[in-house]
Amino acid sequence: YVLVAKIHYITDNIYCCGAGVAADAENVTQLLSSNLHIHAMSTGRQPRVCTANRMLKQMLYRYHGHIGASIIVGGVDIKGPHLYSIFPHGSTDTVPFTALGSGSDAAIAVLEDRFKPNMELEDGKRLVTEAITAGIMCDLGSGSGVDLCIITKEEARVLRGHTITETRGKRLASYRYARGTTPVLGETITRLELVEESVHIMETDETC
Repeated sequence: YVLVAKIHYITDNIYCCGAGVAADAENVTQLLSSNLHIHAMSTGRQPRVCTANRMLKQMLYRYHGHIGASIIVGGVDIKGPHLYSIFPHGSTDTVPFTALGSGSDAAIAVLEDRFKPNMELEDGKRLVTEAITAGIMCDLGSGSGVDLCIITKEEARVLRGHTITETRGKRLASYRYARGTTPVLGETITRLELVEESVHIMETDETC
């Protein structure tokens, strides 16, 4: 049993959400987090979200889409809140809202219908929860629960297990059948014998 996290810590003011190949998203975001912390120590300033976006898209572009990770980068810096969507081949968009992954079509439909600028926090949480839930219900690969990440100037909070969309059903009966339920009408055992054996020696180059 492996727990796959969709929300990845980058710095205190920047988080990423990953879709696609879970291992690729995990390793790419860990490398980004390391590079941004080194950048912050060398400059003595809080890293900006656009810096994370540029580092990540340049990294993905070098591999021409062979890293199967679609990343949403969000955070708050001295310029205010920012949200970027980054695709596996390195192209990026600056967006007010977005969704990536196999369930993104259903999530985007909910966001496009109900999103409004300058929404209150509780209204935004409710909208994002319903959008992710729509993605889960319309796609078998989008998990069963909703996690939220709230980033403000003061702090960032990750709400693990904010809601549970689907739960595992309970088995109502035993489906094991007793021995002899299906009768064996006949049994035949055939022993296999080695008829012919041949050995072929391959010529190899002994030089190294």
